[in-house]
Amino acid sequence: MILTTAQAARAAQEHGFLSPTGVEIAFLLVGLVTLGAAVVTVTTRQLVHAALWLVVALGGLAVEYLLLTAEFIAWVQVLIYVGSVVVLLLFGLMLTKAPIGRSPDTDSANRPVALAVALAAAAALVWVVVDAFRTTWIDLDGAVQGSTEVTGSILFRHWVLPFEALSVLLLAALVGAIVLSRKKKEGER
Repeated sequence: MILTTAQAARAAQEHGFLSPTGVEIAFLLVGLVTLGAAVVTVTTRQLVHAALWLVVALGGLAVEYLLLTAEFIAWVQVLIYVGSVVVLLLFGLMLTKAPIGRSPDTDSANRPVALAVALAAAAALVWVVVDAFRTTWIDLDGAVQGSTEVTGSILFRHWVLPFEALSVLLLAALVGAIVLSRKKKEGER
């Protein structure tokens, strides 16, 4: 349920922004750990370590969903992203004979440019989200938005095509990893 600005002001006075609850503190701490894991994921030079830190970041996101009382979405996050996507990524690393340790191929001289682009994109995304939801207060106490019934209804009514496109994309990535791993080097039979 989305509240109006006046209702949000009353709810803020009753609850108080300066007296956070345990759930809010846990949400903030898990968010910081997740952010740290995401930063380590993109800054490490070892591909396997990056995949393992990605597991921590995606797992932290699942905990955030649990704290928002969206249990179904949290378990979907664990099963699909932490389970399937990371395993697919690790299989892709193993099948393509990617270097396991430090490798000069995983680093380029474009780090400052990449950092500038990443910070600009993050700032733009934060600005858009803050601007869009500046006056919106979502009451999580009586919300059933994370329930299985509501999520399934929205997923299969509005998001069927992107869901299927993602499955085809993951299948193409797996087939591509197998093809690249079977490519013969010059001089081999």
